[in-house]
Amino acid sequence: MKCRGNQRLMRAFVVRALSFSAVAALTLNPALTPVVAADYGVAAQVAPVAADGQMNARFLSLGIGKSIVIDLPRDIKDVLVADPKIANAVVRSAQRAYIIGAAVGQTNIVFFDSAGQQIAAYDIAVKRDLNGIRAALKQVAPNSDIQIDGLGDSIILTGTAATPIEAQQAGDLAARLAGAAEKVVNSIVVRGRDQVMLKVTVAEVARSIVKQMGIDLSANLSYGSSVVTFNNSNPFTANGGPLVSGNALTTSFGSTPSVSATMRAMESAGVVRTLAEPNLTAISGESATFIAGGEFPIPTGVTCQTTAAGSVGQCAPSIGFKKFGISLNFTPVVLTEGRISLRVMTEVSEVSTDNSINISGISVPSIKTRRAETTLEIPSGGAMAMAGLIQQQQKLAINGLPGLSTLPVLGSLFRSRDFVNNQTELMVLVTPYIVRAVAPKDLSRPDDGFAAAADPQADLLGSINRIYGVPGRTEPTQNYRGTYGFITD
Repeated sequence: MKCRGNQRLMRAFVVRALSFSAVAALTLNPALTPVVAADYGVAAQVAPVAADGQMNARFLSLGIGKSIVIDLPRDIKDVLVADPKIANAVVRSAQRAYIIGAAVGQTNIVFFDSAGQQIAAYDIAVKRDLNGIRAALKQVAPNSDIQIDGLGDSIILTGTAATPIEAQQAGDLAARLAGAAEKVVNSIVVRGRDQVMLKVTVAEVARSIVKQMGIDLSANLSYGSSVVTFNNSNPFTANGGPLVSGNALTTSFGSTPSVSATMRAMESAGVVRTLAEPNLTAISGESATFIAGGEFPIPTGVTCQTTAAGSVGQCAPSIGFKKFGISLNFTPVVLTEGRISLRVMTEVSEVSTDNSINISGISVPSIKTRRAETTLEIPSGGAMAMAGLIQQQQKLAINGLPGLSTLPVLGSLFRSRDFVNNQTELMVLVTPYIVRAVAPKDLSRPDDGFAAAADPQADLLGSINRIYGVPGRTEPTQNYRGTYGFITD
């Protein structure tokens, strides 16, 4: 009897020793007041006993600084805590105990009765307190269903998000709580990714006026056996040369001596209108590219063949290809409902004879390019001018014989005047739309209602094609009448 009483005394001492730190924490920090287990979704019933008499451990998940209440069916005489630094048990009465989470980690707690039999066993997993971040996610992503769970010192995000931005915000909040982005496992699935259609309009109007006028004089003067020849030919340097070399009026005076005067005059006014409207659709966050154009050959070098004797044989230019046309590249990101961030690059290029060069008898044209690249934010259906250009260029050149060309009246016979005025106005408009898929019957194609003309219609009536209505579709009335011609200043 004395020996058994000593054993009971030792068990009571072990319980007091293991629970001392937890009791001190409860006394010094009122925030650690025990909470009923039902508040955390944890049942306080005792785990069932296995057939061999060993107690099956019950799993409990706790937050740091949180506690649960355990009610046991028999009196507690002994408590075993594997790692008190992670979790501890406080015995408040004969059949009630508090389990308190202290640090992130895993441990187990076993309760014994006076006969040394197990009353209950618990596997404790102490994780970060995620209730704060759950409340924050409900505010920033109310339309999403995101679950947060902890695994050691890491955080796992699962569930679905309404937009990619909400999924990114959830990952940022979890990374801030964990202290590093490497400790966050983001397994959020975006429910529906928005599709963005971008409509780009490139409109340009260019006007040019060229005026040229000049008089060339030539004369032959004879004095006995001496012959004096006078020749004055004035170039047009502002435009790079005369518009039409054959546009001239020539007059001759006398036979000996003889004087010949040639007046060259030309006036040109033109207007060029360029319009391109590429449309392209892409998923939010993905890039898309559209190209409509071609390639033209340009010489890139000379390739020569070597004869058997080692000398250079026949040479031929090597040809490369240069792209031109209409291109569009953009990356849309849907920020919020109806608001889109765009990374846009658009280009309109065409082959031009301006600044062309001639290499070994081969004329190489130049490329006239209009390119714009930027990042901007536009609401769905809104338009913005992403680029614009107003350019006016004037050139005036007077060429003539020094001294004589500056005479008040007669100086016009010894000089030429060249005037060039170029005006360009360019604008690039972008309009994004959040789009959804539609039925094929609701879409129109450029070849709807087109049919090739039969041979009798082509031969007798001169028809090229026949136009028929599409069944079930109402074609709008179109009026093709409008202004036409040239605009001159």
